[in-house]
Amino acid sequence: MRFNPFAPAFRQDPYPQYAALRAQPPIRTLGMWVLTRHADVLAVLRDRTFSAELIPALVARHGGDTDRILRLGRASLVFTDNPAHARLRGLVNRAFTPAAVAELEPAVREIAGRRVADLRHDLMAEVAVPLPVEVLCTWLGLPAELHDMVAGWTHDVRFLLEPGMLRGDDLARVADVVDTFAGALTEVLHDRPAGLLTRLAEARTSGGHRLADEEIALLGIMCFVAGSETSTALIGNAALAVLHDPVTPEQVPAAVRETLRHESPLQMTKRIATRDLEIGGAAIAAGDQVLLCLAAANRDDAVFPDPDRFDVARPPGPHLGFGFGMHGCLGGALAELQAGAVLDALVRTPVELAGEVRWQTESLIVRSPVALPVRRVDGAATAPSRLPRESFSGAGVPMRSRPGVPEGAR
Repeated sequence: MRFNPFAPAFRQDPYPQYAALRAQPPIRTLGMWVLTRHADVLAVLRDRTFSAELIPALVARHGGDTDRILRLGRASLVFTDNPAHARLRGLVNRAFTPAAVAELEPAVREIAGRRVADLRHDLMAEVAVPLPVEVLCTWLGLPAELHDMVAGWTHDVRFLLEPGMLRGDDLARVADVVDTFAGALTEVLHDRPAGLLTRLAEARTSGGHRLADEEIALLGIMCFVAGSETSTALIGNAALAVLHDPVTPEQVPAAVRETLRHESPLQMTKRIATRDLEIGGAAIAAGDQVLLCLAAANRDDAVFPDPDRFDVARPPGPHLGFGFGMHGCLGGALAELQAGAVLDALVRTPVELAGEVRWQTESLIVRSPVALPVRRVDGAATAPSRLPRESFSGAGVPMRSRPGVPEGAR
């Protein structure tokens, strides 16, 4: 069968095609293997011989002055393999701890409560889009004057997760933005603010190794690139789910967990095989690209009974909403905290859908509403508004995009 992730019907509802793909052996199309079964996707995520360094290599092929972008890739947990990945993770884990996330909880709940209390028109534009950026700015210790600029910079740089959507002139622009963004974070780091940037600067491995200032700045950029849009999507998807099926405060954690399975914010990721092997009946050769459909795996009825039903009473299961293994999402706990804080606030400030829900089409790897028009149940309703398409990923000026093979990795 054909797999066309660019088809309008797939962009609006990919799950029927995912189900059809799961019912047959993996297919090879668009220059890559497409894996949709939970067992097959998990096998690749567990296998450290599959490389995540595909995207920096694709960026390098574009040519031009991409040196800073390539250094961003080498300083990123998203784009590195061992031993570089192990070194970075060992240092980052010393700052990005459960205790550090717990310390941030009061701030996250204050931000979520304030934004939901002020909600009038569109839950995406007024809550889901700005909240993760504000939370990350607070955590990294950035001054208030940088907050608005960070949203625009993140919007531009996040396209590195999907270089197949970039044109040559877009890549030059991203390179300039990475320079500007890294320079601003380096200046902040020199002031040693209270926050994650300083913790990263103070982190040492058991052998005494530390991160260089540029590495810290580039890691800060990737915190925004990898953490803001996916958190926005999780918030929007979870809010939409509970607007359809209300939950109690006690059910909020389960609702967030079930959203990660049922409506995965990160739909797919990509790896490259470094050896010949067989997965799910497919003979994958060294050098082959492999598209891992996380959202399809999360609705595999071999693992999750009645998988198309959103069920907060579902026992916890092995969903792949945050990936798995060495490239599993380091910021998963923070993303869940933000989504949970928003749902808690919505339970106490009831709103209802007030118009059409539109799914974003700017990214192939992220699934989320682009607009969630709402009105207050208490009668303080106003007419729903529509969020401009380019505003989904932040306040930056939208870049031109073109159809291309999905090049996402997380």
